[in-house]
Amino acid sequence: MSETGHCYSFLTSLCKVSKELPLCLWVNRNADVAFTGENVQVKRHFHSKIRRLQCFGLYKKLLEAPGKLFISTAGITDLILLNLASRGKIARGKVYLYFHWLNISDKKLAYLRKIARKQPNLMILAPTSTVINTFQEAGFENARLVPYPISEQIQHSKVEHNDFTGLLYAGAARQDKGISAVVDLVEYMCKLGLQISFRLQNSPDHRGKYDAVTKAEIQRLEKIPYPYLQLFPETLMPDEYASLFVGAICIQLYDASVFSDRISGVTLDALSAGSPIVTTAGTWTARMVQRFNAGVIIDSPEPEKTLSAIQEIIAEYTLYNKNAYKAGLILQQENSAKFLFNTLVEQPG
Repeated sequence: MSETGHCYSFLTSLCKVSKELPLCLWVNRNADVAFTGENVQVKRHFHSKIRRLQCFGLYKKLLEAPGKLFISTAGITDLILLNLASRGKIARGKVYLYFHWLNISDKKLAYLRKIARKQPNLMILAPTSTVINTFQEAGFENARLVPYPISEQIQHSKVEHNDFTGLLYAGAARQDKGISAVVDLVEYMCKLGLQISFRLQNSPDHRGKYDAVTKAEIQRLEKIPYPYLQLFPETLMPDEYASLFVGAICIQLYDASVFSDRISGVTLDALSAGSPIVTTAGTWTARMVQRFNAGVIIDSPEPEKTLSAIQEIIAEYTLYNKNAYKAGLILQQENSAKFLFNTLVEQPG
């Protein structure tokens, strides 16, 4: 784990609203992160290659110990391991699992139904109704919609209006987040001889790795002689990350097949900073853009279409910046980490 990606900001947001409640965070043994608060204890425990085996042992230990168990980035494997690690029916209010998204199949649905019968007291939490509906249909009685905690890395700007400063691709460079289309855009802008600043995070994912295709795209990007491109290959400090969004247009050409109902922390960060967005149709981000008129949605990420959307926003940047700012105000309230915290503490454990 590093400060790249949703996991760190998710937990940081939760820690900040936990006040004096003791929290023990079990993370990768090589995690390069820090969590503030005298009530927060960090245990560097997991080896990546044997994580699942370690999870089984840890779940078995924690199920028998006082307190609650919260799995912040849960998957179906966690449900299976919890069931195996338990000596019987897990008590209500003991285990909470937050599913950020769910890639369902008939086989996985069968697993869910089986576990729902054996462990009806598991508390299933998720940020979208699609995920919650799947668990409810599988038989989980305690499935609840809880907003995705908004990142504390970006404090909502007190200045409503910012002048346009350039384009931004924020977060880890990944295929499902449209890095190939972004490289195409930079190449196209260079070919046209444009003079638009582009701040681009080309850091690896939270595991510190690129897949083979992304690595090749990063190498292609580094060879493009576009003088207005500024690359950020390393994970940034919170203040440095937040400064990227000031006056920016955030480019989020995400794969709709992956992000159709998957919340983007970068979207929340961008709108919190008053940064309008260019994004692809069919994504959760597109629904946020449409809801607040906080950017432009394109049907496919060809560089010509993306540039046209960028130019549309630049021409009316004051309007889009104002709309994004208002969206940020609303989402800061709707996605407060207090909702998740209150859900976790309301049941005895």
